[in-house]
Amino acid sequence: MLTKKQLDLLEFIHKRVQRDGVPPSFDEMKEALDLRSKSGIHRLITALEERGFIRRLAHRARALEILRLPESLGGEVLHGFQPRVIDGDRPTAPQPANAQPVEVAHAIDLPLMGRIAAGVPIEAIAHARQNVAVPGAMVSGAGNHYALEVKGDSMIEAGINDGDVVIIRETSVADNGDIVVALIEDQEATLKRFFRRSNAIALEAANPAYETRVFQDNQVQVQGRLVGLIRTY
Repeated sequence: MLTKKQLDLLEFIHKRVQRDGVPPSFDEMKEALDLRSKSGIHRLITALEERGFIRRLAHRARALEILRLPESLGGEVLHGFQPRVIDGDRPTAPQPANAQPVEVAHAIDLPLMGRIAAGVPIEAIAHARQNVAVPGAMVSGAGNHYALEVKGDSMIEAGINDGDVVIIRETSVADNGDIVVALIEDQEATLKRFFRRSNAIALEAANPAYETRVFQDNQVQVQGRLVGLIRTY
């Protein structure tokens, strides 16, 4: 049987993995559970691991995987949520003789609007330079979508690497914890986690090497929210 704090943490991790494809940071867990230090989060995670609800994966950032849920959260046995990542340019492997044809998902073209900084902000996004094909299911939500090439490593713990192409749904609003395209003072565009703090907005990196940047709310405009990612090897 789980304690209330253990259950709250497991539910929080599960919801964030389902939404973003990666677990929350320890700071986000601490804030969500209103704990004073990350040591309390470490103890809760150890307890959940000992009870077989999660496991830690070695040599990976934010390396938590949910294995199962208690009955109060649905009682599912899970094998790890897979984020909506499209891998491209892999070598074609030989097909077995009894292989069945696979239906190819409908693809649509999105404008590739240039580079977005996942690090020190670079110049604001300008005009589309080409199109990129993405599965229709990735942009099934309402609203317009566009693609951006990631430049920098500040979001690596969210599974976003330098050179990835992110799929963005246009929106001017965001919830705390969303990964957004933020335009700073109409000049700089960056990809960060969004947090509203009273009359200020914090843009948080997913890399401990980068500090969280805090701005007045009138200095930041949300231009979109991350919904997918394309990675080429």
